[in-house]
Amino acid sequence: MSAEQHRIVLLDGGMGQELRRRSDRPASPLWSAQVMLDEPQLVTAAHRDFIDAGAGIITTNNYSATPQRLARDGEPAMFEPLQAAALNAARKAREQSGRAVRIAGCLPPLVASYHSEVVPDDATCLNDYRRLVQVQAEGVDLFICETMTLAREALAATRAAVEHGAPAWVAFTVDDTDGTRLRSGEPLVEAARAVVAAGAAAVLVNCSVPEAVTTAMEELADLGVPFGGYANGFTAAADLAPGGTVEALETRQDLDPAGYAEHACRWIERGATIVGGCCEVSPAHIAALAERLIAGGYQPVASLTPSDA
Repeated sequence: MSAEQHRIVLLDGGMGQELRRRSDRPASPLWSAQVMLDEPQLVTAAHRDFIDAGAGIITTNNYSATPQRLARDGEPAMFEPLQAAALNAARKAREQSGRAVRIAGCLPPLVASYHSEVVPDDATCLNDYRRLVQVQAEGVDLFICETMTLAREALAATRAAVEHGAPAWVAFTVDDTDGTRLRSGEPLVEAARAVVAAGAAAVLVNCSVPEAVTTAMEELADLGVPFGGYANGFTAAADLAPGGTVEALETRQDLDPAGYAEHACRWIERGATIVGGCCEVSPAHIAALAERLIAGGYQPVASLTPSDA
């Protein structure tokens, strides 16, 4: 194995749930966005803790600040201020850490996680992802189109990032009982091939149970681009209704830091070179994963090659 093959990009963990643990304020559909206005120091501190744990890439905290969600649950005029606050929190954490971490802009589901049936039409998707890309592009190193349940939504997000000249990584969420299919029922491998053809530089699987992510790694092995995963710690994420809060979801009790790291190492055994965590994965989980990687002879990094930007 070459030095480059020993490099594993280590992502951060689940920001929304981490902020829930740190704040006494009640959850709301726009929780992770609202906290940037009420308690921005918590966002910076959480980013910093993930960096200190070993993450080489942190993702901006704008997951719930889409035009559709703000229209439904908040105030549309807050779109640009919330994006700016998310970028500022990530930049501040990087500066405080003194480490050369990369910042990933978040291109999330526009309406709701896990529910492909509420995805807007193609023109709306492309227009709104272009808006998200435009307001974030100057402050990020790449984009992660994450928790994509449907191929056409992922394609719109990918195209918006690629046409702006930014690296686009696409993370699909799969059926917790069948890691070969998206939550829409579409075959993962077909959706993955489509986004790669559209210019995606890496493909991942996220916000699904770890076991489904393990299955999914086999589907991504022949794409010709880097791949990986970052799972959640819920028993059944798909139970969350559009507009609901994660307070309604049950947390698994068997995914402590060591247990989660064991799953992530299985992904690496199947060829994954990008790993991290989603909902319920804390800085302690990322620290345990970093330690496990180092003990196994891997180097947790922010990019796959020394020249990768």
